[in-house]
Amino acid sequence: MNATPPTLPPRGQWPRLLLAVPAASVRALAEQLTHTLQVEDLHLPQSGLGLLSLRDSALNDTYFPGEIPVSRAHVRVTAGSGIPVEGAAQLLDDRASLARAIAVIDAVLAGQLPGFAQVLPLLQAGQARLDADKRVRQALLSTTRVDFSLIGTEQDDDND
Repeated sequence: MNATPPTLPPRGQWPRLLLAVPAASVRALAEQLTHTLQVEDLHLPQSGLGLLSLRDSALNDTYFPGEIPVSRAHVRVTAGSGIPVEGAAQLLDDRASLARAIAVIDAVLAGQLPGFAQVLPLLQAGQARLDADKRVRQALLSTTRVDFSLIGTEQDDDND
């Protein structure tokens, strides 16, 4: 295994970047990678609902505002070298097959296994999509700014 190149984002960001691109692209790449690699499910991919719990800031009581979709997968990927690399994904999403695909890609990236270079364009596309979304949000936020510096600078005309 080689050292991680400096252009690779932190491992914790990989699922987020992969979720920003079309799921069909992620699944297709993972399927392509499994043709040349041996993939073993350490835990079967699962999806379900997780109960979201929050704490009330005033009384410090726990309350449950609702449920959120959760999916997870954990795989071991082995290349021709025989060295196994584990990959995993936990997503706020209900697609277990997508979680497994991201887990396979996670292992390929972590171990720099064959097909590693094919994943980089997906990560870059995901980053570009997130950056574009951020610019749109910042533009919308800038339109809501209020300039309070002009308040109180004029003389009150109602003192007649």
